[in-house]
Amino acid sequence: MKRPNSVNYQAESLIRENIRLARNRREELSTTALKQLRILTKSFGLSLALGDLLYLQNNWHVVHAGLLRLATRKHCSAIQVEQVAESCDPTTCRWVFKATVYTTVNSKGFVGYGDADPSNVSELVRGAEMRVAETRAVNRALRKAYGIGLCSVEELGAFSNSPKASSVPSQANGSHPSNGSGNGQPRLRDQLCLLIRQYNLDPKLVKAYATDFCGTKTLREASRDSIESFISQLARSAKQNRASLMCKLNSYAQPLEVSS
Repeated sequence: MKRPNSVNYQAESLIRENIRLARNRREELSTTALKQLRILTKSFGLSLALGDLLYLQNNWHVVHAGLLRLATRKHCSAIQVEQVAESCDPTTCRWVFKATVYTTVNSKGFVGYGDADPSNVSELVRGAEMRVAETRAVNRALRKAYGIGLCSVEELGAFSNSPKASSVPSQANGSHPSNGSGNGQPRLRDQLCLLIRQYNLDPKLVKAYATDFCGTKTLREASRDSIESFISQLARSAKQNRASLMCKLNSYAQPLEVSS
């Protein structure tokens, strides 16, 4: 009796598992969608259980983790990523990256570009545009390298826009909206730190300027809109007239005490 091929058996097993999981979804998938799922599973070994695929806007989309797992299974030789400096603008949080995937040691490489700025990323990842751009570049290069025509979830700009209610925590005791991690403050902090590093500014003076600008005793008390306005003002001033900005910051320096 002929033994079944182990590779084919694993592929068929994965297909059955994916179809079962797909049919357990709340919304019913069309016959076409299930057929596409079979083909994708057989061709690339993508798994719904591992989250390699998502069904969004009536189409299947691959995710970054799924592409990386595929590259591992295919014994990808290397992935090289570099920033396209001439197309980047840190003051507006616009970033562009180039990724090259080498499927083998002797491969000439498959190139993909990814860009991100506040206009094409979700509110949930505002302030992380650099990382989004890098991920998008890697995804495009991997999709080219392994012949995947599906758009990846991370490349979707419009999809990422979730309702604001899902990302804004409720206010307790009528206080100001929280500037903590739940409401994006770490991302605003990232933008502020980036400006400080880029223009070599004094963090303490910037903080003093920010609290004065926002009209609060501490930044923790400031609203998100006020902080966003300050970051925009700081970026504009640093780019257009750094000397004037430095004078402004120095005005917040504590005078030295003169000993008698």
